[in-house]
Amino acid sequence: MEERERIRRTCDKRVVALMVLLLALGLVTLFSATYYQRTASGDPLSAVKKQLFGVVLGACACVALSRVPYRFFRETKVMLTLLGVSAILLVLVIIPGVGVSINGSRRWLNLLGLSMQPSEFAKYAMVIFMAGALDRRGKAIGSLFGGVVPLLIVPGVMFLLILEQPNLSTGGSILICALAMLFVAGLKKRHMALLTVCGLCVGAFYAWSAPYRRERLLSFRDPFAKMSDEGYQLSQSLIALGSGGLFGMGLGKGKQKFAYLPYPESDFIFAIVGEDFGLIGCLCVIAIFAAFVYSGLHVAITCRDRYGAILASGITAMIGLQTFINMGVVTGIMPTTGLPLPFFSAGGTSVSMIMAAVGILLSISRDHGRVIGARDRKKGGMKRP
Repeated sequence: MEERERIRRTCDKRVVALMVLLLALGLVTLFSATYYQRTASGDPLSAVKKQLFGVVLGACACVALSRVPYRFFRETKVMLTLLGVSAILLVLVIIPGVGVSINGSRRWLNLLGLSMQPSEFAKYAMVIFMAGALDRRGKAIGSLFGGVVPLLIVPGVMFLLILEQPNLSTGGSILICALAMLFVAGLKKRHMALLTVCGLCVGAFYAWSAPYRRERLLSFRDPFAKMSDEGYQLSQSLIALGSGGLFGMGLGKGKQKFAYLPYPESDFIFAIVGEDFGLIGCLCVIAIFAAFVYSGLHVAITCRDRYGAILASGITAMIGLQTFINMGVVTGIMPTTGLPLPFFSAGGTSVSMIMAAVGILLSISRDHGRVIGARDRKKGGMKRP
């Protein structure tokens, strides 16, 4: 009797294991970065408890979305709904008196007593839209003005809305991720080069257009020369990394978080990793993130469906890009900007949205984790369409 092709319905366990490991390390690091705040809140676990609430919400979303057929998000009504909600939230957050202003930036909304950052939702709404649009366009993306430029309208509008907060790093990550998805879908190299140059020119113009952004752009070259001004954050970050040495000072023993290093629980939490666990600890965290990105790309490569492959690539690219930018800022290879480290930085919206996106990634791996049966072996293995 001919052996039937069997389909493995379990999701990719490597992605799950790496996500859980990153979340655990993130919570430990967050505790180290914030436990001293007990003098203000009376609870050394206050920040960790808030983060755990976001993790629980994210876990529920991850499990639920991992069991939803991912092609559900390809439906036009679903994509338009996600884009519409994103647009409304992004507009609301920049309205004075509606959006919550912190340090001169309006990036948060308070809904039913809960704080959320609409740009986190917008990032993955853009990924879902681009995956569906690229799948429908097919070979039309070979035309720059007829196929590619119209697709960039949605991420372009998101970019402009997020700039009003202002938040160049998040807006820029949306455009870069959209470009990466275009490349995966078959964008021509010359078009890729042209769009990259245009993007760099727009980013440079915006960064140079205001004195404080210009100073921040220049300060990362020699932060200690401007330690009393725009170079202060990076200087303290480098001091933290240097203080950790090879093996670190030990969990919770770092000193930079004591009113020296700004935002040790969010934008500069990777500096806490370096100070507490040293170079070895940083390399281990980088290796785990690299393994996570590799696993996500493996899901995309092995997916037999074009839409699923593009969607998995977009989710993985967004998480990997955000990780690279955050670590690049903390180590001084990029200008200082505010972008959280996935799974580590404090922020319920960020960790919940990332885990929800991983749930979609797991759904893709669940539906396309095929075991080669006798029929496939006779044909020399499975082929992608």
